[in-house]
Amino acid sequence: QVQLVESGGGLVQTGGSLRLSCAASGSIFSFNVMRWYRQAPGKQRDLVALITNGGTTNYADSVKGRCTISRDNAKSTVYLDLNNLKAEDTAVYYCNAHRNSYDAWGQGTQVTVSS
Repeated sequence: QVQLVESGGGLVQTGGSLRLSCAASGSIFSFNVMRWYRQAPGKQRDLVALITNGGTTNYADSVKGRCTISRDNAKSTVYLDLNNLKAEDTAVYYCNAHRNSYDAWGQGTQVTVSS
């Protein structure tokens, strides 16, 4: 089993930027898809972005143009760059690793955007 640890969250002002990291305890090369989700208080967990092992990316409409997901298989780390942050980006951000029927989740990192 792989363990995922997110970091990089924090308090940032509207319009600011953050880089979130998701470090895996083992290789992520075997995972077909790495994803970032977020969950705001009282709301469901929503997909923010994903990246396949081949490097294909996809983004939620709410972050398209402001967000970049990347993966470094050698470092077993996935990144999420968030720019031009808005109040509605406030949430706990979770990393997910998916392979066949197996999913691993991190504990989440809080992102708070203040005006």
